[in-house]
Amino acid sequence: MEFLLVLNKDEDTVSIVCMQTKATIKKVETDYNPHEIIVSKDGKKTYITCSQGNKMNIMNNETFEIEKRMEHLDFQFPHGLGLSNDGRKLYMASTFSEKVFIFDTDSDEITKVLSTGQKHSHMVAVSADGKKLYIPNIGSHTITVIDTQNEEILTHFPVGKGPEGVAVHPDGKSIYVANQEDDTLYVMDTENYEMKYKRRIGHVPIRIVFSPDGKYALIPNRESGDLSIIETAHELKGNVRPWEVKRIRVGVWPGGTVFNEEGTFAYVANNKTNDISIIDMNLLEEVEKINVGIHPDGIAYLKTYQE
Repeated sequence: MEFLLVLNKDEDTVSIVCMQTKATIKKVETDYNPHEIIVSKDGKKTYITCSQGNKMNIMNNETFEIEKRMEHLDFQFPHGLGLSNDGRKLYMASTFSEKVFIFDTDSDEITKVLSTGQKHSHMVAVSADGKKLYIPNIGSHTITVIDTQNEEILTHFPVGKGPEGVAVHPDGKSIYVANQEDDTLYVMDTENYEMKYKRRIGHVPIRIVFSPDGKYALIPNRESGDLSIIETAHELKGNVRPWEVKRIRVGVWPGGTVFNEEGTFAYVANNKTNDISIIDMNLLEEVEKINVGIHPDGIAYLKTYQE
């Protein structure tokens, strides 16, 4: 079975949406203001950062119940999440303490805390080979690079103003950064962290998600209410480069975005219209909307093999 797990920020719930029926089969209560969400590699549990509640909730994906709540003095607006390639470590950025927490996913205990020394460390992106983390620092206009093997900070490099969305292309050669304060996409080289391309996109871009095959990057633009569709290797007259091939209207204040496993559909959470836009990736069009809770944002895709 396939589900969307949707965080409703302003009613403190997770909507469990069955994708066969497009209906919410259950709402699960969380701590205050759930923001970001990630499903474990084995699909058995889901991690949820409750940003203004300063807690992490862990949901059992068989029962769809919160089975553990975690607190820490330095959970100060806990936000972005990432997983190691083997699924044994979870990474979490805490925005206002400007720290990155590393968890063991077997015990769900904190094993290390790193301070970025930057301002408002917000999201987490894991490199294609799993050896590095990239943490955008909204207030410092930088990306922090963390070595996952030694669990230490390697460097910081400058990007545009107010970087929030960040993702690494599946081929491992480039980092895409969405800068919300200057409405730009930066494409950075992963070897020397130099800018390869700069593109102006919609107003206040806040997330970046790649299709599984790396052909497209989707960027929701919060204030302009649309979705930038970037073809990552667009060819025109012999030139191959990332290019915005389409910008489509979705709901008001789009945010969390996720693909299904096959990459045939994408789903965009619209904060102010309380719904999810379904994007057909063959048509590059919105084909349907699903109603969820109040101010949906974080979103995850879950595929299970239980009947």
